[in-house]
Amino acid sequence: MKSLPIYNHEYQKQIENFRNYLKALGLNEGSQNMLPSCVREFLNQIEKQGTQQIQNIRQSQIQSHYEYLQHRPNQRRIGNLSNSMLNHHMYAIRKFFNYLEQTNTITINPTSNIEFKRLKSKQREVLTTKEIKELYEAAATLRGKAILGIFYGCGLRRTEGEKLNMNDVNLKTKLLYVREGKGKRRRVIPINKQVNEDFKNYLYCERGEYITIKSPKDAFILNKKGNRMSGSSYNDTLKEIIQRTGDKELQAKEISLHNLRHSIATHLLENGLPVEYVRDFLGHQYLEATQIYTRVNFNKL
Repeated sequence: MKSLPIYNHEYQKQIENFRNYLKALGLNEGSQNMLPSCVREFLNQIEKQGTQQIQNIRQSQIQSHYEYLQHRPNQRRIGNLSNSMLNHHMYAIRKFFNYLEQTNTITINPTSNIEFKRLKSKQREVLTTKEIKELYEAAATLRGKAILGIFYGCGLRRTEGEKLNMNDVNLKTKLLYVREGKGKRRRVIPINKQVNEDFKNYLYCERGEYITIKSPKDAFILNKKGNRMSGSSYNDTLKEIIQRTGDKELQAKEISLHNLRHSIATHLLENGLPVEYVRDFLGHQYLEATQIYTRVNFNKL
């Protein structure tokens, strides 16, 4: 969606202004990128229909776009967009027009009288400890094991993994520092013995192979070109590891980095760790978020 062309200068300007607005609100980098991307796809369709001014966009065009999205193929996997992604698209469009109304760019908000039923998202997959073990065994590189350690062993969010720097990982004290998590909250995560060993092996035995003249000195994980590893590259690496397991059932599941975070939270709770500890481990502000996040029966807590 980021590569979809927008030729209308007003549309280009408003997409960039919207991005800056989201940044000013303090939204995380993922939202700062994803929401404008959803708006870009919408305006790309509007531009094709011949509408060249934002104030001329009609409610019916938004409803038609919603219907289009329900049948649009998913660009990353077989099938259509998930309910969760459909919700994101419509949330982005509504927030965009609310922003335009607040800045007096438009006088009539075409989303004001539209009610989009929030679609129920598919319950996120939790990997079993056996499947996690399969992933570790299938990781062909030391970097692959380090990546599993970041998102499963330490339960980091995608954006937190992207920002991870060398000085955030203290192998001596076995502590990982999240300097700016969701809501700009900081936290310190204990690194278990095996994950610490995997980090050490990657850092001292393999990371040097990826370094180039242009490589950032502070990035903990580097990609094949020597650049800081992006969220999409992390996901691609995870998918490669999943394919190498040879486990057809595991391969059939929709697994992303967040599934690893979801899985470690569930496993910690199932093993009897207090929910308050898991809340701090995940970086949740409220206890309720941790309880909803996991799929553990509360009788086990």
